[in-house]
Amino acid sequence: MMDKKDHWENIYSEKSHREVSWYQAEPTLSLKLIQHCQLEKSQAIIDVGGGASALVDKLLDQAYNKLAVLDISSSALKQAKQRLGTEADTIEWFTQDITAFIAPHPFSLWHDRAVFHFLTEVADRQKYITALKAALPSGGYLILAAFTIGGPTQCSGLNIVQYDMTKICHALGDEFEFIEEDSEIHLTPSSAEQLFSYFRFVRK
Repeated sequence: MMDKKDHWENIYSEKSHREVSWYQAEPTLSLKLIQHCQLEKSQAIIDVGGGASALVDKLLDQAYNKLAVLDISSSALKQAKQRLGTEADTIEWFTQDITAFIAPHPFSLWHDRAVFHFLTEVADRQKYITALKAALPSGGYLILAAFTIGGPTQCSGLNIVQYDMTKICHALGDEFEFIEEDSEIHLTPSSAEQLFSYFRFVRK
């Protein structure tokens, strides 16, 4: 059976970032919720599972200057670096499984669009939350997006876990205060609809 890293390396080796099902030319909802956090431009932001996402490009355009991207796929990050050119040198890049991530410094914002919902085992979710708590101090923000209840049950051939507000709050535990929720119907490059919920929290 192919392991997680090989699975994602294979996908990004076969497709460009514009061809994968989760591609967004404009990560509108993520940017809106990040803006709601009212961070200083110099505060540290990490995009977990960012891969070849355009979010980091948009944040650079908005003058955020302490950005990091984490992904299990080196092929995904390579695509992002090539796209950004010399600006890639200003970004921290982490090629790592999030369940084993040890942050080198605190982050003021942890953004995750569709990594957590791939963690179908309780032990892996606990490891993710341990990494999150170690990286995000009190007052730091968490934006987490996942397939909503009634949305897809799989993505890229892998099972996922669907979430609503009650379920995500239970999963994260009482150290995170729920602030707001939003949703979107994401259209894949093949025009399939995916129902996403976005949740914003602050670390107590």
